[in-house]
Amino acid sequence: MRQKGHRRGGAVSPCAACKLLRRKCVKDCVFAPYFPAKEPYKFAIVHKIFGASNVNKMLQVLPENHRSDAVNSIVYEAIARVQDPVYGCVGTISSLHRQLEALQTQLAFAQAELAHIRTLSRTDTKPPPCTANAIAFPANFCSDVDMAFAYEDGAGEPLWSC
Repeated sequence: MRQKGHRRGGAVSPCAACKLLRRKCVKDCVFAPYFPAKEPYKFAIVHKIFGASNVNKMLQVLPENHRSDAVNSIVYEAIARVQDPVYGCVGTISSLHRQLEALQTQLAFAQAELAHIRTLSRTDTKPPPCTANAIAFPANFCSDVDMAFAYEDGAGEPLWSC
C-alpha cells in the first residue's frame, strides 16, 4: 500500500529513501510504502548499515505481504548494529537468553524451597520459631506474615527461615 505524499505545485514529495538518495520518487518506488518521508531516520540508518542497493534487492525478491515485516527486521538489525557493531541483535538476544536462564534457575530454587517448607509443615505439628539473621520471633510469626523469601545474590540460603 503506497502512502500518499503531500502535493506542492503538483509534485508528490519523495519518500525518505528517495529524498536521502536525491532522486525522483516514482509511482512504483519499492521504498515508498516502508520508508515514509515523515520517518527519514529509518532509511538513513538502514542505508548506512546495509546500503540502498542491498535493501532494494532484498525487497524485490520478497512477496509484498512479507516486505513490511522484513523492513521492520532490517531497521531493528540496523539499530542494533549501530549500538553493538560486533554482535548486533544477536548480542541482545544472547543477553536476554542468559537473563532468562538465570531467572529460571532462581525460580527453580524458590520452588524447591517452597516444596521443602510445605513438606516440613506437613510433618511438624509445632512449627519451629522463625529467625531472621539470628533474631528469634514467636512461633506464630511466620503464619501471620506473607511467605516471601529474599535471597543473597539471587540464590543460596534464604535470609528468613521458618
